[in-house]
Amino acid sequence: MARMTIQDKLALLSDAAKYDASCASSGTSKRGSRDGKGLGSTTGSGICHAYAPDGRCISLLKILMTNYCVFDCAYCVNRASSNVPRARFTVDEVVWLTTEFYRRNYIEGLFLSSGIIKSSDYTMEQMVLIAETLRAQGFRGYVHLKTIPDAAPDLIERAGLAADRLSINIELPTDASIKAYAPEKDARSIRAAMGKVRLTGEDYADRSHTGRRRGRFAPAGQSTQMIVGADGSDDATILGNADRLYGAYGLKRVYYSAFSPIPDASAVLPLVDPPLMREHRLYQADWLLRFYGFELSEIVTRDRAGMLDLDVDPKLAWALANRDRFPVDVNRAPKDLLLRVPGFGTKIVDRIVAARRSGSLGLEDIRRMGGRVKQARPFIVTKDHHPAAKLDAADLRARFVKPQQMELF
Repeated sequence: MARMTIQDKLALLSDAAKYDASCASSGTSKRGSRDGKGLGSTTGSGICHAYAPDGRCISLLKILMTNYCVFDCAYCVNRASSNVPRARFTVDEVVWLTTEFYRRNYIEGLFLSSGIIKSSDYTMEQMVLIAETLRAQGFRGYVHLKTIPDAAPDLIERAGLAADRLSINIELPTDASIKAYAPEKDARSIRAAMGKVRLTGEDYADRSHTGRRRGRFAPAGQSTQMIVGADGSDDATILGNADRLYGAYGLKRVYYSAFSPIPDASAVLPLVDPPLMREHRLYQADWLLRFYGFELSEIVTRDRAGMLDLDVDPKLAWALANRDRFPVDVNRAPKDLLLRVPGFGTKIVDRIVAARRSGSLGLEDIRRMGGRVKQARPFIVTKDHHPAAKLDAADLRARFVKPQQMELF
């Protein structure tokens, strides 16, 4: 068998990394240095696109250190029993690739994950060495490391000091599913690792008696991923687990990844079409929970058996089910009610609240601010618009149902 070139490894291990969705940057600023020197930035163009929470599109070198793995998780293409080509980068190879891609302005940072080789500690140490070597060589760009839950606490601490973000993937929504499909993993140890990252971050954020902090530990926080559709969990279960993770461990993001049959798939997994619209609705519902003041019970109702409405976005679905709460007067309503209007995002609501201090607003004013007037129109009152009985129209829902279209707030 011919020896693999670094280009061969890159092709194989970048493709193997595509199944991990938890790789968006936080939009963190460039790491500073006293002399003003250093390699890398967090703005520019690149080869693998991800999105920051502020909506910025950034570029990352997204690879696995290796796709060899001693675990046999049924949903993973790189599981031990999978018949796929294998490769492994050395520490120096990943450092060289990242540096060279940066010099050519191809990327803005590195997302590094890995299969488990030898042991959790050995794998984590190799990944930490990559990040530490990059920093020692003056790399100031974004680094996101996947954390191995069973790795020693000192390795997790070193990882957080070298990386901007850490992620620990829970993978499946329930402990029972993890036990069934990933028997070598333990849900409790995954949550314990998340807790350790949070506590260590808080410890480093605390100021000493001199007013100084100990250092920068994963300043962009931590994230996780849940696979959607690989088990029988409904949307209420998925979102409920996400809500608990946000509260207990201070996660910056939960990413939802639509399951699709993988090459050499395990027979225990369902044969399904990728539930892409379901993934999209979960992201929208997640946004409502975190930024719009919605409760889980408002978003996923019992009459839909714990599932989100796939035909309309979850905010619109709530508005249609609660027509007695509308129309909302944009010139008088408090901010929390405006946030519930379909077609109004958080930025639009802030603009409305600020602008109405100078005078009454009309539909065209809302449109200029960026509001989606067509969607909001039946649910609002402005100085030049009164929807009258339109909310009682039997066909109101049908006006918004557009198959194959992904609506945004």
